[in-house]
Amino acid sequence: MRRDVTTLRTFYAGPLGRAATDMVERKLVEAWGDARGLDVLGVGYATPFLEPFNALARRVVAAMPAGQGVEAWPMGDPNLACLAGDLSLPFQNALFDRVAMVHALEESENPTALLKEVRRVLAPSGRLIAVVANRRGWWAQSETTPFGYGRPFSRGQLEEAVRDAGLEPTAWSMCLYAPPFPLFARHAEPIEQAGSRLWAPMGGLILMEAVKQTFAVKPRGAVAPARVPRARVASPVPVGARIES
Repeated sequence: MRRDVTTLRTFYAGPLGRAATDMVERKLVEAWGDARGLDVLGVGYATPFLEPFNALARRVVAAMPAGQGVEAWPMGDPNLACLAGDLSLPFQNALFDRVAMVHALEESENPTALLKEVRRVLAPSGRLIAVVANRRGWWAQSETTPFGYGRPFSRGQLEEAVRDAGLEPTAWSMCLYAPPFPLFARHAEPIEQAGSRLWAPMGGLILMEAVKQTFAVKPRGAVAPARVPRARVASPVPVGARIES
């Protein structure tokens, strides 16, 4: 069962939620910039992390699962949020350039099917960042936050689910090294810096970036275009790399 939208809203209004917002939001901005002129989708409960993109992106939409419930977003402005089924996002194919998934996969009955549905609405060469609870981290072990519910993932499990959905993992990183107690929320920044160096595998969240690759059939006799180097992500670590503890 998914956490109710009111439970999620209450959490993100508190000190731990604000700390989580700061850390995840920073990772998304490092990877995507300001998303100027792009179409951005949030799946699950991603609205706390979409604010940096709302000013310059061409379109920002939040799709919230039916089992969770939906709330109007952003507050005081025209609503950009909608209710959606896990396997029936109400959007046309290949619409979005960027998709952020938060509180989406852990409580889904079929994470791979949900990822396949996200792939459907992702534009060719579009990029997804899935944010999930790390099964080795403190946050997955604590029921005081929404990340302590549902199915946490290891990096390998998340990478496998992404590949099974037809997406290609390109980078990953971790965040939320502070223990999930309000006492540590005010010290989240220095703990984050120390944790990423000293106990890297224990981050509370895993962020996996993946790309939708499409392959066109080359007509007989056609000349292949020059290969364009893949853009590098600012913060995450390449898939397959080891984090030194």
